[in-house]
Amino acid sequence: MRAWARRCGSRALAEFTGERVIPGQVDADLLNEHLARYAFAARLARGKRVLDTGCGTGYGSAELMKTALSVVGADSAAEAVAYARQNYRLPNLFFEQASCTALPHKDASFDLVVAFEVIEHLTEWRAFLGEVRRVLASTGQFIVSTPNRLYYGESRGGAGANPFHVHEFEFAEFRIALAEVFPHISLFLENHVEGVAFRPVEASGTAEVRVDGGEIAPVESHFFVAVCAHRPQTGNPTFVYVPSAANVLRERETHIALLAGEVRQKTEWLEAAQRALADLNQQHTAVTAELEESNRWAARLGDELSAKSARVVMLQEELAAAQANAQTAIAALEQENRTKTEWATQLNETLDSKLRELAQCVEYLHAAEKTIDERTRWAQSINAEYTELRRKVDLLRASPWVRLAQRMGLGPDLKP
Repeated sequence: MRAWARRCGSRALAEFTGERVIPGQVDADLLNEHLARYAFAARLARGKRVLDTGCGTGYGSAELMKTALSVVGADSAAEAVAYARQNYRLPNLFFEQASCTALPHKDASFDLVVAFEVIEHLTEWRAFLGEVRRVLASTGQFIVSTPNRLYYGESRGGAGANPFHVHEFEFAEFRIALAEVFPHISLFLENHVEGVAFRPVEASGTAEVRVDGGEIAPVESHFFVAVCAHRPQTGNPTFVYVPSAANVLRERETHIALLAGEVRQKTEWLEAAQRALADLNQQHTAVTAELEESNRWAARLGDELSAKSARVVMLQEELAAAQANAQTAIAALEQENRTKTEWATQLNETLDSKLRELAQCVEYLHAAEKTIDERTRWAQSINAEYTELRRKVDLLRASPWVRLAQRMGLGPDLKP
């Protein structure tokens, strides 16, 4: 199965990728698979007002315009609408950017609405069906397709679920969902089948188709296609689409050539991978040898580390014992220091007392020295006075008048 773009929801791809069908840029089978649906719808579009919801790049809208009165292609992706407008310019063909769940059209505006590979991309697919019913004329038809969930999931295999699909349908669920909105439904099974075509060299404009086989089980079908209406519908003929490039044998030969080229390329890749693997094995062998040597070195280092660890444990025990002894010695020194501190304090107090006494003695000494100095000066003055008196007495004794008076018994006694 292929992947489809989320074309009508609020999210759109920023660039054209394999998720969006672009003629000339996708596989022919994929393009024909999509064109077949529009060819199926073009039979019912003759002379009608048509709305192509999720129109993508616009190739399908252009196909419908071959028989329709007018066609409006709607897509939520701005780049898809721009591409369609650039590449498909036809009278009465219009492209608009719009959401499938909020169509910008009046009620009963269209005679035919198509939605190919759209509904599985929508979270609000029920709202989409309601919008289609609103814009569809009372005599109009709605053609909708979706991949078979069972076949689609099986065909994707290990690729996992399509990240762009929100809700995939099984046949019964698809029929019930449509019947809740539209009272009349004709269901078709779309399958990409092989066939043999006899085409005249000169086209006659007519074709006869023979389809062998009995009924096809819906569970085995690739896609479901439903034609829904408000009123009863008549006829549900088998429709076969033969694309212009439908030469199965030539396509198979081309495909086989492409596969052969891919096989050669993959063989080259495999050989290169094998050479790379051989180089990796050689490197792995060298790395393994280096790793083994590293392991041996690590083992030796581990033994050394174990021995050093034992030595560290022993040193830690010795350190713990030394710390304990040091603590004991420190405690003794602290006690001795406290004792000596107390003794020093007492000695300092005694010394302070003696210093105060010495200071007082010094004061006394200064006072005594002052007294001695005063007494010395007094004694010296007395001595000076005595010396002066002695000199005067000596002068008096030596005076002849005094001696004469003493002989006569007059005056003071001046004997020494």
